[in-house]
Amino acid sequence: MGTSKPQGCLVPLSVWGSLELHIHQDASAVARVFAPDEPVILNRPHAAVRAARFFIEKFPGKSLYAVKANPSPELLRVLWDAGVTHFDVASIAEVRLVRATLPEAELCFMHPVKPMAAIAEAYKLHGVRTFSLDSHEELAKIVEATAHGDGTPASDLRLCVRLRVSSEYSELSLASKFGIDLADAAPLLQATRQVADWLGICFHVGSQAMTPFAYVQALERVRAAIVDASVTVDIIDVGGGFPSSYPGMEPPPLEDYFASIHRAAESLPVSYSSELWCEPGRALCAEYNSLVVRVEKRRGKELYINDGGYGALFDAAHLGWRFPVRCLSESRGEAEEGFSFYGPTCDDADFMEGPFLLPADVRAGDYIEIGMLGAYGAAMRTGFNGFGQGGAVEVSDEPMSSLYDGRRDLRISDNVVSLR
Repeated sequence: MGTSKPQGCLVPLSVWGSLELHIHQDASAVARVFAPDEPVILNRPHAAVRAARFFIEKFPGKSLYAVKANPSPELLRVLWDAGVTHFDVASIAEVRLVRATLPEAELCFMHPVKPMAAIAEAYKLHGVRTFSLDSHEELAKIVEATAHGDGTPASDLRLCVRLRVSSEYSELSLASKFGIDLADAAPLLQATRQVADWLGICFHVGSQAMTPFAYVQALERVRAAIVDASVTVDIIDVGGGFPSSYPGMEPPPLEDYFASIHRAAESLPVSYSSELWCEPGRALCAEYNSLVVRVEKRRGKELYINDGGYGALFDAAHLGWRFPVRCLSESRGEAEEGFSFYGPTCDDADFMEGPFLLPADVRAGDYIEIGMLGAYGAAMRTGFNGFGQGGAVEVSDEPMSSLYDGRRDLRISDNVVSLR
């Protein structure tokens, strides 16, 4: 089958099925080979493998992949093959997906508010034993849903009480929806201890935490909760929030986060056999995907592209997230300007302010690569207005930014708990 396609019509990438199986060199090669009418996701399995091995080898505990960040079955298999064995799932659909994809994986149902039917199915059909909660009502649901047929309570539950902590050091707050306040935590911890084989405390400092101090501060709150409740704790789960690198958001080295967490956790009054867990999502998958889009129109410093806020660029549209970009047309000049993007739908809200730095002479017909979309990019795509149906191919080059490839100079964290 040839590589050409009819001009002026939308042809799915599956028309070139044999080409999709190839590993292409980079985004420019994909644009040349396919000249795609629809956006194309680029997968970099080697980047996800590198991130997974980094966490497995350097985090001083157990790493659970937060599936919500990118539930692609292909990515789940890549992470499993790289050594990730535990997965943080947030819905019964994610439980089913991971169990079907990875039958031997350890699943942890870490959403603090779950339907009773979901708890029962997860426990009785899929072997889930770890659940999180942040209220007495949720504890009662878990106990009832996991009871044996004769009403005998389950004796193998690992229950993590989610504590509310500050998100002040993170780009996106997760402090208001879930988590029990420290002042109310002791009775819930005591009640949970009575029915749990393992008792844990978990928290989330917010997405894209820009300093290790966010975790140190949260662990001080954990210390206070344990002392107030006078309970034996078996799991300390520091949650997610580990950052990736984006324009204007260059975090300290992840080694500094790990060292700060390790020192703070080591001094907690917990069981001698307790385990330290984390739940990276963004940090494991951000570098896995980028996106090739086409410029359909230019209006001043506004570019109309064929993906947007109802597709893989939800964060750019609704959260003002700036992703790295580059023009794939070699003939463009070196002078750069900041551009805004409009997505392909009919909605005015399908707008990404940026600024995204591109050649000043970029024009309609040019292809652009948008990087670091592995986290919450492909996972957020919808079919609104009939858009967002592009395919995916694998490439072998490096992601547009990385915390794991050795190109960044390691530096001391600019916070009061630096350990170097």
